[in-house]
This record gives sequence, C-alpha cells and structure tokens, in this order.
Amino acid sequence: MDYIFSALKEAINLILSLDSEVTNVVGTSLKLSLTSTFLAALFGIPLGILISKIDFKGKYFLNTVLNTLLSLPTVVLGLFVYSMISRKGVLGEWGLLFTIKGIIIGQVLLILPIVVALVRNAIHDIDEKMYKTALSLGATGSQKFRLLISEARYGIIGALITSFGRVIGEVGVSMMLGGNIKGFTRTITTAIAMETNKGRFGFALALGIILLSLSFIINFILYFFQSGESK
Repeated sequence: MDYIFSALKEAINLILSLDSEVTNVVGTSLKLSLTSTFLAALFGIPLGILISKIDFKGKYFLNTVLNTLLSLPTVVLGLFVYSMISRKGVLGEWGLLFTIKGIIIGQVLLILPIVVALVRNAIHDIDEKMYKTALSLGATGSQKFRLLISEARYGIIGALITSFGRVIGEVGVSMMLGGNIKGFTRTITTAIAMETNKGRFGFALALGIILLSLSFIINFILYFFQSGESK
C-alpha cells in the first residue's frame, strides 16, 4: 500500500507542477487527436449525409462494411497502415513512418467509419415530415441543407465527441506508426505502457489520471448533447 500511496503522491505532484515531460506528452496527444478528429469530420460528415439521403446500388453492403469497421482492432489497422508507409510500402518514399503525419493517417482511418456511421444515423433519424414541409414551402437548396444540419446538429457533435474519445485513448496505431519517440510521437497511452514497464509507476499514474479526467469530460459533454437531442 505504501508503494501505491507514494506513486499517487508523485503523480499528483507531477500534475500540479505542470511537469514538462507530462505536459509534452499530453500536448502531443491532444494535438494528434484534435487534428485526426477534424480531418475525419471533414470527410466523414459529407459521406454520412450522402449515404443517408441517397439511394444507390450496394448501399446495404456499404452500411454493413461501415458497421463492421466500427469494431476494427487498432493493431490490425496499424499493421495495414504500417505496410503502406514503411520503407518497402507503397508510400514508403514519403517518409511517414514514425512521424506525426503517420499517426494521423492511422487515427483518421480508425475514426472515419465512426463519424460516417453516427452522422448517417443522425440524419436518418430526422423527422421526414418537417423536411418535406420545408420543401413544399419552396426552400432553396442551401436552406434545405442548413435545416438538415440544424436538426442533426446534436447527433453530428456527438459523433465528433465519440470519435475524439476513441482516438485519444487508442494505443495500437500510435505505438506501431509513431514508434513512441520521446518528445516527438509519444502519446499518453504509449507513454503509460512504456513507463509502467520501466518502473516509473508515478509518472504513468499521472498520465493515467489525466487520461481518465479527459474521458470523464468527454463523456459528460457527450451526455449533455445527447440530452439536448432527446428533448
């Protein structure tokens, strides 16, 4: 028990003193997660809307693939991207392996299906009567689009928050594609895994407390928007 209390005390001191190594790791994780979520949203939101509103051949199959990708193991995705960006891979000459860009590619591919699927569901749940009423009143194309986004805003925001929460807590992609390089590609999760093995339990615990706090904040915000959607 003394060991645990000692590690907890060290962890709290590291957090309160804004230890440079801790802040660097947390800053890297936040930068990666925010960038990946933004890029996934850039492509995922339009795709989700299109899949929901347009009927086309193979739509059922595409939806099945999307639902399957929601539970894609991060190590499997990491292995796939690694084979693409490694020296012998198709994109090997770009030098993406063990870089920030390499991690972002993997993280975007990880959460893109989540954004697309949740936005698709949010658009699908909109009351068609209200949308048809707007059409009958002569709404323009831009007005119809704004109405669509306005009605689905809670679902879209929820999709982005869920994706951010998924990506900030993943370890497989960051470890395999980033290499856990100190001061460069080391994230909260990869640092926890490594520092625990090295015996720096207090440092790992500090990062664990921060990650847990971020998860709590993310879930609280998600609950807030889901509550707003249900009203």
